[in-house]
Amino acid sequence: MTSILEIRQVGKSYGKQEVLGSVDLTVQAGEIISVLGPSGCGKSTLLQLIAGLQQPDRGEILLRGKVAASRTSMLAPEKRGINMVFQDYALWPHMTVFENIAYGMRRSKQDQAGIKASVAELAALLRLEGLEQRLPPQLSGGQQQRVAIARALATRPDLMLLDEPLSNLDMQLRVEMRTEMAYLFKKLGTTVFHVTHDPEEAFSMADRLVIMREGAIDQTGTPQQCWRLPASASAAKLLGAGNRLQVMGRSGGRAAAGGAELTGVWPGAAGTQGAEGPAQLLFRPDAADFLPQDGSASGHGAAAEAAASMEPGMEMNRLPVHVVHSVFEGKGWRVLARTADGQPLTFLHHRQLAAGVEGRLTISPNDLYLYPQQEAK
Repeated sequence: MTSILEIRQVGKSYGKQEVLGSVDLTVQAGEIISVLGPSGCGKSTLLQLIAGLQQPDRGEILLRGKVAASRTSMLAPEKRGINMVFQDYALWPHMTVFENIAYGMRRSKQDQAGIKASVAELAALLRLEGLEQRLPPQLSGGQQQRVAIARALATRPDLMLLDEPLSNLDMQLRVEMRTEMAYLFKKLGTTVFHVTHDPEEAFSMADRLVIMREGAIDQTGTPQQCWRLPASASAAKLLGAGNRLQVMGRSGGRAAAGGAELTGVWPGAAGTQGAEGPAQLLFRPDAADFLPQDGSASGHGAAAEAAASMEPGMEMNRLPVHVVHSVFEGKGWRVLARTADGQPLTFLHHRQLAAGVEGRLTISPNDLYLYPQQEAK
């Protein structure tokens, strides 16, 4: 495959503060990369370095095999074959939809007939037909974002950069737009470098996920791979594993936590530590089913589904808990509970549970992750 973008040992500091360490990453033609991470992890700085808005202190950035940026050289942003879609759309407010989309083509001196044909094609693809003569203030947020995407696609860039493109939209529009964008970019074969703090947005768009932490790449893989086995506690928390149990001891592949003996998967460094070193177990609230002591029906079936995928000889974990409080969330209830040794956690349930109700959480070993304690802070 053809490499569109190569990032080689790229680093960036602001004064004495290192924002990016030595980042290495290659993006192939037609690939959609989503860079996921919390605020301050370095993802936006990396995007700006690729765009030519900042210069790296170390390493180099190659576009189609040619050096575009290093500590000693910088190719101008307009010569990189890159277009960018910003979270605030950045449309020209005095220009119509047609003029905004045509802007880049006119600057590159394309003929008028070709410009009209391209605008018409993009307007059809992005559901902007009939809006060509409107000004941006006359459009909804979703329509403005479609215009920004059409403008970026109009000059057929080698690489499209997306900087938190959906963060200013309401929930329903975000869901609609991320689905539309993923379909459109695949249809057109566009190479995309997308940064976001929203895991659902990253999952729905990416061919490959890049998870960043403290200026470095923490994990890369398909969305399914990263979801199934987060490489670190930081990645697990980012991907929804918000429950943490303090491990009191480990022996024979089992961990003592929450007043029970539990079995899980041991990603990364935790698997090499044997019974040594403090550790924590992480799991997602929707990975557990609650079994009341009175034997009534369980929760949403997560454990039953997980049990079907377990290897022969594996057993479900059973963690004693008592209910503290239930909060209604529309589709069901989020329940705050405590383990036998007082550790807090949450799980999902199909009905409200009264405070004080006792029972057990059943959790598949495949959904319980062990990490060194210092990673899980």
